[in-house]
Amino acid sequence: MTHEQYQSVIESLHECMVACNHCYDACLKEEDVKMMSECIRLDRECADICAYFEQAMSRGTPFISELAKVCAKICEACGNECKKHNHEHCQKCADACFKCAETCRSLIA
Repeated sequence: MTHEQYQSVIESLHECMVACNHCYDACLKEEDVKMMSECIRLDRECADICAYFEQAMSRGTPFISELAKVCAKICEACGNECKKHNHEHCQKCADACFKCAETCRSLIA
């Protein structure tokens, strides 16, 4: 399949990466940064895997199913962590992560 056929997945990955990067930055500015440490760590993991998977899909990787499985797992973990925090940036990030995880799961063979 060409990257055009995966356009909605690529968009979901990009949206998740942007949301995670925003959440990461906003968490660093929270009063109790130590309380946000797991959220910050998972934001970085999730943003990185989404960015990598987006690039890999754009260049026609043969590892779609394998990467989708890993990406879905990390997005789910990040979404679950962000959901624990009442900050607006965390809630928006959680929504993007859950949407991305669902999109990635549709690619698992």
